[in-house]
Amino acid sequence: MASIVAARPAAPAVLPPLVEPAAELTPAEVERYSRHLIIPEIGALGQRRLKNAKVLVIGAGGLGSPALLYLAAAGVGTLGIVDDDVVDLSNLQRQVIHGVKDVGIPKIESARNAINELNPLVNVVLHDIRLDSSNALELFAQYDLILDGADNFATRYLVNDAAAILGKPYVWGSIFRFDGQVSVFWAGHGPTYRDLYPEAPPAGSVPSCGEGGVFGMLCAAVGSLMVTEAVKLITGVGRSLLGRVALFDALGGSWREIKVSKDPEAEPITELTDYEAFCGVTPPAATDQEHTVSARDLAAMLAEREAGERDFDLVDVRESGEHSIVSIDGSVLIPQGRILSGEAWVELPQDKDIVFHCKAGTRSAAVLEAARKAGYTRVSHLDGGILAWVRDVEPAKPVY
Repeated sequence: MASIVAARPAAPAVLPPLVEPAAELTPAEVERYSRHLIIPEIGALGQRRLKNAKVLVIGAGGLGSPALLYLAAAGVGTLGIVDDDVVDLSNLQRQVIHGVKDVGIPKIESARNAINELNPLVNVVLHDIRLDSSNALELFAQYDLILDGADNFATRYLVNDAAAILGKPYVWGSIFRFDGQVSVFWAGHGPTYRDLYPEAPPAGSVPSCGEGGVFGMLCAAVGSLMVTEAVKLITGVGRSLLGRVALFDALGGSWREIKVSKDPEAEPITELTDYEAFCGVTPPAATDQEHTVSARDLAAMLAEREAGERDFDLVDVRESGEHSIVSIDGSVLIPQGRILSGEAWVELPQDKDIVFHCKAGTRSAAVLEAARKAGYTRVSHLDGGILAWVRDVEPAKPVY
């Protein structure tokens, strides 16, 4: 396993500039980037390297939003964006590249429009795909550097392995509630993400931002540091975060760092794998239909329970903050963590039907699996979670 210890002052890692310089800057570029040109460490040569750089950003969400804006403002010549999602109203609390007018359109299109408005000199390439093992290598090969703003572990391991196979560096960022992390990974030059996290956490044990929340302003702090590292790699200036992880506590207002070493016993990464399987993620198609109920079926079951014709428990496995936003009448809140830890089993009878539900179905599926392993046979979960319930049964209720 990797060595992770408290960081000590170290000599700056000497890394050559990642990108060769482009041709001379035009008068308009000189004016636009003049504040970079008068910094000795960047200067015209560094700016020409930025102009020639091709950077791929994974995700146009919380981290991708500030990262894309600052990369464009800095004068990175080509920006690729990978995202297959559309802008939602709940995104606007932190995804500052989008606006109200963009709700309902693909994020990559909204991001391109914002970049063009900020800096029309940047070539924006859109990749409206879900990144997976079938397309990652071909896509990454087109770029000098990758910025990983993904919000799930399967994609993070995929990005790491594809970058390692191609020998490309990438900047990684992660956010959750008030905490952020940033590092640089580069196989052959230093540690990779697998040295920091050799094993994926159990599926469902780490909630996403959509499930656990995120302090909106944290995205700006982490995203801008990711761009700082990207510009340093492209131009060859400063001390890279390669071999170090910067940790930001927004609530405490403090930065600290840990040192990460390459695991000398780690096997070289030579091929991609099934990352959802590696992370224990069960695809929706593989859900056991015998133990799954639809929102409309649940509505009928609740009506029967109200009429005294049926008896079952509806258990909400979300967090209390989520429950306070929207809930299904007649549900009982028992957060997933209390169930998976074993603490709440005494509150769940084995001689009674139980239906679990969460926001979208992922956490309730994990709880369902744990309950069946614990000997429960009369259990099921709500397909699509409370989002499906609001969509199909109570559309007047809010979503988040």
